[in-house]
Amino acid sequence: MFILDAHLDLAMNAMEWNRDLTWTVDEIRESERGMTDRPDRGKNTVSLQAMREGNIGLCVATQIARYVKPESQLPGWNSPQQAWAQTQGQLAWYRTMEDLGEMVQITGLQGLKKHIKLWEGTSADKPIGYILSLEGADSIVSMAHLEKSFESGLRAIGPAHYGPGTYAHGTDSVGGIGSKGKELLKKIEELNLILDATHLCDMSFWETMKIYNGPVWASHNNCRKLVDHNRQFSDEQIKELISRKAVIGVALDAWMMVPNWTRGESTPEGMGVNLGQMIDNIDHICQLSGDSKHVGIGTDLDGAFGKEQSPADLDTIADLQKVPDMLKLRGYSQGDIENIMHQNFIDFLERTWS
Repeated sequence: MFILDAHLDLAMNAMEWNRDLTWTVDEIRESERGMTDRPDRGKNTVSLQAMREGNIGLCVATQIARYVKPESQLPGWNSPQQAWAQTQGQLAWYRTMEDLGEMVQITGLQGLKKHIKLWEGTSADKPIGYILSLEGADSIVSMAHLEKSFESGLRAIGPAHYGPGTYAHGTDSVGGIGSKGKELLKKIEELNLILDATHLCDMSFWETMKIYNGPVWASHNNCRKLVDHNRQFSDEQIKELISRKAVIGVALDAWMMVPNWTRGESTPEGMGVNLGQMIDNIDHICQLSGDSKHVGIGTDLDGAFGKEQSPADLDTIADLQKVPDMLKLRGYSQGDIENIMHQNFIDFLERTWS
């Protein structure tokens, strides 16, 4: 089945982890044998070939670079200008992949329909389609920079990532959006960008919902009902997104899938983490909405973690093809499964771009 993955940090892996994503997953793992600078070395799950093997022909691919103030304990750049430059380096990598024919940027309805039609064919060398998203807006030095990003193909943006940001407060922080956040939201709405609500802390989330009227989704966000942490959305937040015709992509980071995960100590096998918890999150959102039209896939695979923090029954991203049969066993119809695996996000994009 064709799959749309709504959140992959491809350029970050290429530019910061120095992974050549044109290699196979096994080749990347072998190249990292013996490396200890990061916990996920040799444990990656994503490559462009693995995406093709899994029929994951379309993704939302990120730029990400956090600006942190001197007193912050979070890693990041010391100025928004440095963060901006980092995102432009990531953009250059995507452009290079386009030049190779490995990827193609999707920026509007015509390109979307053309790409989906291409992937309905039998050719083996199809490019991976990507919709450019910015995870955390701290690299947006000014609204002129956001306009420049839009001209470069940016189509979705999350105001915050972890901690307090320039425009909003993110995961593990408490606070609102302030005047800069309101200015950003106004410009997002003006450009018809998609607002990604992922990572907004509760206060920033509700302040955003109060004043923002444009298209919104949550590219990679699970359910607080199943894992009680501020990174997840409460049922009330999920219902708010449903009321706005949003789609929520379910993520595969193990600590978001089971309670009481301890980073660096817990293992997927020891904690029983598997794709079944993905189905649990999908089902919970479907129960809240009363249908299958507001949930999709947003794995965040290799988002600074690898197999050490992924479902035990997933070796590479191609194993997402196990999910349709798992949904069928839970009683989901073929139409429901197609909605979840790709159609909900495609319908969302068609509504937004038409």
